[in-house]
Formats: sequence, structure tokens, C-alpha cells
Amino acid sequence: MNIHCSHFDTSLYNFQVLKLFCVIECRKYVLGILLIFSIFFWLQFYRNGFGFSGTINVCNWHPLLMTITFTYLFANSILHFRNFRNIKKKKLKKQHLIIHSCIIFFGLIGVWTGLNSNVIAKPPIPKFYSFHSWLGIVTVIMFLSQFASGFVTFFYPKVAVQYKKAIMPYHIFIGTLTFILSIVTSVLGISEKIMFALNQQDNYMPTEGLYLNFVAFLLIFYGVMVVYILIKPEYKRPPKPKDVVTHIANI
Repeated sequence: MNIHCSHFDTSLYNFQVLKLFCVIECRKYVLGILLIFSIFFWLQFYRNGFGFSGTINVCNWHPLLMTITFTYLFANSILHFRNFRNIKKKKLKKQHLIIHSCIIFFGLIGVWTGLNSNVIAKPPIPKFYSFHSWLGIVTVIMFLSQFASGFVTFFYPKVAVQYKKAIMPYHIFIGTLTFILSIVTSVLGISEKIMFALNQQDNYMPTEGLYLNFVAFLLIFYGVMVVYILIKPEYKRPPKPKDVVTHIANI
């Protein structure tokens, strides 16, 4: 939660705008941590916890890892340039790459646990039958494609500066869209759990179902906060004289 509010260039931004940004960003951090702990609490106390054997215990890693990577880390990565705007962009760009690399590594482990739990179930559970799984595949493919194209465009020194500038708006748009899809995918996954994992009766909603509805609202609100910060022009990183044009600009 180390947001460099004191480092902001107040000559370019109104103090009240910066103050509001800091308030929203700090609350976003708190909400993100609360979201992770809410998922952990649900899996630990309602879904028998975690393990490396048994269908339920293996599968429980999937929602936790995907929440940490494709929700929390993803959000902080795409807002990294806004939060630390006085740090050199070259350094931020490397940190951005590292965070995304962690998302890929642990996110793919999360995907694997979800798929593997279907295989070891008795009888085996069909894979890729729900819209949650379909949209999840699309989201992961978009993220990997965005990572690969961004790495080549902004790290390969022989790419022309004009091309970097031209591709940047699309890089930002696709990144934002991918984050939105990750939120939608997570909400669909929670809805899927409510429908298929809970033994519901007519006119009866178990405590777990009510709790998951609360988590889904928490997830949506978190995503809205992130997108709001992303699309707010006043919150963009202002151009710095020391920023060279070959680095990611004005994110």
C-alpha cells in the first residue's frame, strides 16, 4: 500500500484531485486484500480447505490463485505507472513486466488445478462445458497475447519509436478489456459454484450462497474502482522530461 502521494507533481494536478486519487487508491488496496481473504475464508471454512490430493482440496487452489493473479496483481500492475509516477519509467516498465510474469506463472498453476481436479474426480467431470471456462480461456489467451506483443514492442530496441507510440492506445485498451473479462469470468465462476456446488432447496438459500453473493458484489465493486482509476484522465501519469520516448508513455 505504498502509494507515492507525496511525490505527485502538484503544479500539474489540483491538490483535491490528487487527494481523492490517494483516497480511492488506498481503499482499492484495502478492498483487494479483503477480497483475497474473503475467497480464502470461503474455501477454508465452507469448502474443506486446500491440499494436493482430493478433488475439492485441489480445486480450491483455482479460485484463490486466480483471484490473487488475474484480479489483485493484474489490477496493481495496470495501475503501477499511476501509483509510482515519479519513479523512472524504465524502472517501472521492468517492474510491470515482473508482475505480469508472476501473474502468468501462478495464474497457469491456478488454471491447471482447476483442470486437474476435473480429471481426478470420480467420475471425471467434463471440462470446458460452461461459459465460465470458455470466457476464462479467452481471457488467458488475451493476457498471454498482450504480454508477448507488449514485450516485443516495448522491450525490443529495434522497434521504431513511431510504432511504439501507435501501438500504445491499443495496448492500454486491450489490457483494460482483459482485466474486465477477468472480473466477469470470476463472477461467472462464483455463480457456477452457487448453482452446482450447493445443495439448495426451494425457497432456501444456504449461508454459503449468501456469502458468495457478497463476495461477487465485492469483486464487481473492486473491478469498477480499478477501471474508474484507469479511465480518469486526471489520474494519468504526467509526461516527465526524463522519460525517454522508447519507454511506455503516459499510462
